[in-house]
Amino acid sequence: MSVKKIIFQLHKILGLATGLVVFVVAITGCSWAFREEIEGLYDDYKYVEPQDAAILTPTEAKDYAKVVFPNNTIHGTVFKKNKDAIEVIFYDAEPEFYQSVFLNPYNGEVIQVDDHLTGFFAFILKGHTRLWLPKEIGEQLVAASILIFILIIISGFIIWIPKKRKNLKQRLKFDWKKTTRWKRKNFDLHTVIGFYICSLALIVAFTGSVISYNWLKYVVYKSVGGDKVPAFIIPENKSEALSDNSTIPMDYLIVKLQKESPEAVAYELHYPKTEDESIYVEVSNSKGLYYDSDFRFFDQNTLEEIETPAIYGKYKDAKFADKVLRMNYDIHIGAIGGIVGKIIAFLISLLTATLPVTGFLLWYGRNYKKNKK
Repeated sequence: MSVKKIIFQLHKILGLATGLVVFVVAITGCSWAFREEIEGLYDDYKYVEPQDAAILTPTEAKDYAKVVFPNNTIHGTVFKKNKDAIEVIFYDAEPEFYQSVFLNPYNGEVIQVDDHLTGFFAFILKGHTRLWLPKEIGEQLVAASILIFILIIISGFIIWIPKKRKNLKQRLKFDWKKTTRWKRKNFDLHTVIGFYICSLALIVAFTGSVISYNWLKYVVYKSVGGDKVPAFIIPENKSEALSDNSTIPMDYLIVKLQKESPEAVAYELHYPKTEDESIYVEVSNSKGLYYDSDFRFFDQNTLEEIETPAIYGKYKDAKFADKVLRMNYDIHIGAIGGIVGKIIAFLISLLTATLPVTGFLLWYGRNYKKNKK
């Protein structure tokens, strides 16, 4: 067998083995693309009438929300502008629990409780990340299939390259006539669409694999010159606990950050789990983007800012390699290009979903024809 025939057999076998997974991941991916825009159409409960009064402190917000879920763990509390409700996020891994309590920022009244594990987009996310299977099985299956899909894209491009230059034209466009049979049309759909989306589909698949595999994240980071730790690290306090417990320094932190970064979109404060752990605050600088957020850490006794050895610190201090890794998720969902980027991500995901279908029909058509003969 020639090298190209071997690659074709590899392409066919891998495609049949992972086709269903790729189809589900692609369809759910394009459904997820405009989640924020769609949810923004019915999120009026997240806004309140602004008042000339002080908002709740992190400790007060925690206490009010704990009344709703006294036995669950608070992941963090999100503070925004004076017209926005305070969101207290609860999360537990086992058993899985992920809900948000929205509070009136002035009096602590519970406005609404959202369950992030139910609803349309929760269903879509479970399908995209684990095929609606148990987490430990589904996530591994999806990750492996998308890694294999990268090989399918590369092998598909090699197969697409015509032997003769004169045949290049028919690989670049649909040249259908009334007499063109469905098998030829299906072949063109697979090859022409595959060629035009292969580069962007490769980017989407690769960034998805980086999210799934820490070893790949490490390889990518080091290969572009990274010299920090490609992980998320919360540093420890530098001081000892204060003897005076009448004041809680953490309660002054949000006001401090709002003065320092008044243009920020949101401030997500994470409560220390132990006396030795620092306070972690994620300052979102752009709506709908994650890569340019500032990850800041403060001594819970003195509010002295502490630097982290990891790539997730202040964005202005991020080097090129840090930015490459931090941009990975925004590239994956198309948010890096704003609404245009999301439209492109939507179309690429939708067209990618057609490839396993047309590929299967190609395989079925050839085998059915052989059996008929």
